[in-house]
Amino acid sequence: MRQQGTLLIKHANQLLTMAGDGPGDLGLISDGWLYISGGVIAAVGGRATVEAVAKDANIVIDATGKTVLPGFIDCHTHVVFGGSRVAEYAVKLTDNDPKTLRRLGIKTGIHASVGMTRDLPDEALIAQTERRLLGMLAHGTTTVESKSGYGLTMESELRMLNVNRRLDQKLPIDVISCFLGAHGWPADMEKNRYLDLLTKEMIPAVAEGKLADYCDIWCDDGHYTAAESERLLQVGMDYGLIPRIHTDAYSYIGGSDLAARMGMASADHLNYTPDSVFRRLAEAGVAGVVLPAIEFAVAHPKPMRPRPMLDAGMTLALATNCCPGCWAESMQVVLALACRLHAMRPEEAIRAATAGGAAALRLDDRGTLAVGKKADIQIWDVDTYEDVVYKYGRNHVETVIKDGVQL
Repeated sequence: MRQQGTLLIKHANQLLTMAGDGPGDLGLISDGWLYISGGVIAAVGGRATVEAVAKDANIVIDATGKTVLPGFIDCHTHVVFGGSRVAEYAVKLTDNDPKTLRRLGIKTGIHASVGMTRDLPDEALIAQTERRLLGMLAHGTTTVESKSGYGLTMESELRMLNVNRRLDQKLPIDVISCFLGAHGWPADMEKNRYLDLLTKEMIPAVAEGKLADYCDIWCDDGHYTAAESERLLQVGMDYGLIPRIHTDAYSYIGGSDLAARMGMASADHLNYTPDSVFRRLAEAGVAGVVLPAIEFAVAHPKPMRPRPMLDAGMTLALATNCCPGCWAESMQVVLALACRLHAMRPEEAIRAATAGGAAALRLDDRGTLAVGKKADIQIWDVDTYEDVVYKYGRNHVETVIKDGVQL
């Protein structure tokens, strides 16, 4: 890795700053220039604007014929997990009968991943996760939210969060932790007893160790109720954890209403959310996180509908949901899926994967290219941004810059 200094990007065919407040505002500048100093953006705009500020740069990148934009902010992942559920995935492609999986002796779902994650030694878990994170970075992601949730015990949940911390310190990608101990509950414990453990022991331990910034829960039929979700997330807020929620993925039981009432940072999935709730989420400033890759992976029966959310004024974010059931590392693939399968416009999808991701995480120091923001930038080897959803199946990222350093 090169040392941080000054860096000039010149002659970008398209410089996407994300200036503006609209869902499709890319702040596009033709023949765009950008100057970085001390790890932050010092000037951005046309040649005259930037050259008036820029001094001799240690590194000069000629972006002629290229597209320059903020690094992706992947605001919803379960990237820390052990093993693989490829056998389950392969069978389900053509046969979704649970009896078939049982006959073949294939363990399925969250509890299969819990077992594989718990059984994996620390260094092996770190190595497997590191490989996924580096794949994300190579495809333009510079900030990743990483949830716990494949532990479901005090020891294993804290272990996952510590893996996040170690990898954040080691890798040139920001790994931001979210506590999702309420991803489920142990097979040998009643839900109410586990909820007591979460609220009385786990959340205080997470907060004391400063192991997470967010607290999340899965609110759906067969998971946690809205009342249980409110109880847990309120405790998290009392300990300084920002509330987020998996909700309405397979049913509507009040989780999205709760998100609006509590003013959460985000509500994620929202497949079964009534249109009337979208307006309340928008008014409460709750970002909606769209997850096209998981819907593709599981052939979801009721895909998310971004258009009514946008029409209601919601801020949308895109995320990979990288997990054992959706092994997606590339946000570029997510952009293509969002546009083709969920009828998002390319500019809406790109903004959702950058500025939208920052909004879902309440990060105001990244996601746009503006003076004073973190110099987290990617350069695509395409002359127009639409190519990223048109020429899918290849990695368009030529250069990644993190905190002003060219990687």
